[in-house]
Amino acid sequence: MPTFIERVAELVAIGDHDRLFALAGDLHEADMGALLEALEPEDRTRFIETLGSDFDFTALTEVDDSIREEILEELEADAVAEGMRDLDSDDAVYILEDMDEADKAEILDKLPATERIALQKSLDYPDGTAGRRMQTEVIAVPPFWTVGQTIDFMRDTGDLPETFYEIYVVDPSHRFLGAVALDKLLRSKRPVKVSALADPDRRTIDATDELTDVAQVFMRYNFVSAPVIDDGERLVGVMTIDDIVDIIDDEADEEIKALGGVKGDEELSDTVPAIARSRFQWLFVNLLTAFFAAAVMKLFEGSLEKMVALAVLAPVVASQGGNAATQTMTVAVRSLATGELGNWNLNRFLTRELLVSFINGAAFALITGAIASLWFGNAGLGVVIGLAMIANLFAAALAGAAVPIILDKLGIDPAVSSGTFVTTVTDVVGFFAFLGIATLWFGL
Repeated sequence: MPTFIERVAELVAIGDHDRLFALAGDLHEADMGALLEALEPEDRTRFIETLGSDFDFTALTEVDDSIREEILEELEADAVAEGMRDLDSDDAVYILEDMDEADKAEILDKLPATERIALQKSLDYPDGTAGRRMQTEVIAVPPFWTVGQTIDFMRDTGDLPETFYEIYVVDPSHRFLGAVALDKLLRSKRPVKVSALADPDRRTIDATDELTDVAQVFMRYNFVSAPVIDDGERLVGVMTIDDIVDIIDDEADEEIKALGGVKGDEELSDTVPAIARSRFQWLFVNLLTAFFAAAVMKLFEGSLEKMVALAVLAPVVASQGGNAATQTMTVAVRSLATGELGNWNLNRFLTRELLVSFINGAAFALITGAIASLWFGNAGLGVVIGLAMIANLFAAALAGAAVPIILDKLGIDPAVSSGTFVTTVTDVVGFFAFLGIATLWFGL
């Protein structure tokens, strides 16, 4: 029995619109995006063309960037422009922003003037700001309107935003005066003026605010939506929680990849050559740092020749330090990204991590010391590796905390660069401490 994907591919191949729509036309946009990614590349565009006007272009916001770019390159500009007319402005901007300028201009030219101007205004804001990601469709009413007038307006107007949580009050210049929550509006009597219900102190978002800062505001104040204003305090749009969830997810995705030395925009759909090129850079840097650590071992070549056990145990110290440093570094990078770590609690964070490293260092010193003593029948070797373990875990905590903080102060993304520096520190300190202490202890 053919699978769902195979059945869809069969209907796409014969161009059967009615049966294809009956099978997949009512899918949620997220499921439609997953379906597009599952189809063979040559079937994706034909799938959209077969559905025609019944295809929801919102699904293109749910696919990998590289897949979306491939689809948009193959679709006719008229089809893309027509599909975008039914999208919320934030979704339309999301699709347009990564396109070539020529293709973007061609599609914008095919849209009605009012829609084109609104989209271009959002695209003019810098990438990564609220103005670029906001939804420009809002419900704004004058302060002299009553609750009854506002409700009647919403009932009679056909082009309201698909989802909204607040009504905004503006003056004749469209300057923001306040916000009225829908539940508050619906509980009020019809003759009451909306100005009496509006919250003039409602926190707003500046259109030029960074998206990471906007996400932190939403998390701190548990917002579902927030008005966006320009430099003249005019209402220009709204940020909603669905946008914020995407922003947080994107940021977390980029940070996790960056900690592993992977570019934040790498996706499962990328080609093998593209991935290999993007990963080569940090692998090369790691190679150089590995030779630096090897050079430290070279300094103690004579000691290693006299006591083979040192060569066996040295990687244990360095590895344990690397793991401990990664733990501290992960906490530091995440805390910096979320704004939880700042000058007000920096000393407390450093003190905590150093104390944790000392406790764990002492514990693992006893464990590794006992194992080394029994394994090689040499109590002195157990003392040496124990001291080296304490020294390296202490250095690991210091590097894992300090390196991300220093890079952040220098304006360098700590998620991208911390791993290489921290690994170098733990390897060098681990080898140097263990082999140096052993050389002094045994007089090698």
